[in-house]
Amino acid sequence: MPDNRLSFTDQLLFLGQQATGQELAMQCVWVYERAIDIDGLRQIHADMGYGLFGRRIEPSPLPFGRHRWVSSLGPPSDLDVAEQARPRSELGDWLDERAQLPIDPAHGPAWHIGVLPMTDGSTAVSMVVSHCLADGLGALLTGLEAVKRLRRDLGYPAPGARTRLRVAATDLRQTAQGAPEVARTLVAAARLAYRRRREATRQGQARRPANSPTSPDHQVVAPAITIFVDLDIWDSRANDLGGTSNSLVAGFAAKLGERFGRRRASDGAVTLHIPINERTLDDTRANAAAIAQAIIDPSGVTTDLTDARAEIRNALSRLRETPDEMLALLPLTPFIPKRAVKRGSEVLFGFDDLPVSCSNLGDLDPAVARVDGSDAEYVILRGIDRHVTRQYLESRGGLLTVVAGRLGGKISMTVVAYQPGAENSKPRLREIAAGVLAEFGLTGVIE
Repeated sequence: MPDNRLSFTDQLLFLGQQATGQELAMQCVWVYERAIDIDGLRQIHADMGYGLFGRRIEPSPLPFGRHRWVSSLGPPSDLDVAEQARPRSELGDWLDERAQLPIDPAHGPAWHIGVLPMTDGSTAVSMVVSHCLADGLGALLTGLEAVKRLRRDLGYPAPGARTRLRVAATDLRQTAQGAPEVARTLVAAARLAYRRRREATRQGQARRPANSPTSPDHQVVAPAITIFVDLDIWDSRANDLGGTSNSLVAGFAAKLGERFGRRRASDGAVTLHIPINERTLDDTRANAAAIAQAIIDPSGVTTDLTDARAEIRNALSRLRETPDEMLALLPLTPFIPKRAVKRGSEVLFGFDDLPVSCSNLGDLDPAVARVDGSDAEYVILRGIDRHVTRQYLESRGGLLTVVAGRLGGKISMTVVAYQPGAENSKPRLREIAAGVLAEFGLTGVIE
């Protein structure tokens, strides 16, 4: 039987969600300008419940034990087809509604698919997946396997296959075997904490002050829109500016960061957090990416992408040469007190320095668009922060994420944004995004 323990990163994300009540998920949306082949979709839906989606998390009975993957083959819920058609103008609202439906990587369903017929004859299909189950590329690879009728069984045991006593005994033995590594990690953690405390003291412990909301707190769904630009136009403009498609996405994200007040006080630059794929074909980790950090000056990106392009190369080099030292502390994950887990997950998916998350998936396999067996006209990809409160968003200085992918002759860029003290609405977000596109000499379709 393969090792079915979660990676430390995956367990930290799961524990973080349990500690805070907030959840990370992703949503993939297919929009057809016609009725879909519902039988074709049902077949792909059935085939989707394998590979990375054919499992769930079984927590250890020990407070310091390693959690494990167990088998959960097949769809965890029925295909949900809306009984009532809705206007195309309500597509964004329906996507938000689907994104907030329950998902649970431990008890299920960890993912679900819904269908919306629209009054103009078009159809939308939405798939929402817990980030504890797979990251963006992992989800897309699982979807590709389903489109190609591949059912991959990872060989995990059935839920509850072992008694709690046996699981506890195994976890206790493995914890004892890993004690030397944990001891070395504790020493490294102490050294790192001491050094960072001294650095903070030398810098006057200057940190971004948290906003203090005064009105009642409540859960917030941050506005999200998706932009589509023809690839020929996009690539031509990138070339004119001395850049590439990747650097134009980064420049666009940096310029959005400027418009949303996310420039660094020290030099006016915008910090981009760029996930870099580390997934191999046989990789079973839910999250298999490292985060590169690029510092981009947004003031000149609309006329020249040379510096942005060079900084992205430098960011990748820095990531290879000097990996994040905090990752070496991951073996401590099972021992982190619940009250400290939240901060630990912020280290991995953090938000110091008001960063902009810029995830660029690049050229995607055309089969990604065929959720009913035929090509959708539009594919939308976005990350979701579920069950977040206004107080949380404002204390972290808001958020701004851009997720891009190239498919079907278009580049799609989904923007999710929240700015403390501003009007947080889709009309305002569309207006700002259209304005930034215009600064680059571009126009596009905005859903």
